[in-house]
Amino acid sequence: MNHPVIRRLVDQAATLALEERITLVKGLIPGIADALTEEEYEQFVTFIRLKGERFLEAKAHPGEGRAERHIPGERDLEGR
Repeated sequence: MNHPVIRRLVDQAATLALEERITLVKGLIPGIADALTEEEYEQFVTFIRLKGERFLEAKAHPGEGRAERHIPGERDLEGR
């Protein structure tokens, strides 16, 4: 994450309790959904789910690296 303002916001959010972080994310969803088409929103939701799944996979298999992961990431889905 190379954007300093976003990095500060993420760092500040990390100081909140889990329940507060969940509430923060839930509070952002309506504005995001309103700004996207239905197809874009579905893609966004998929990316968020995969981000969590990839994190859990990496956590369960430390040191194996991206090449060994089975769950596709954003780069894979976007063709980067």
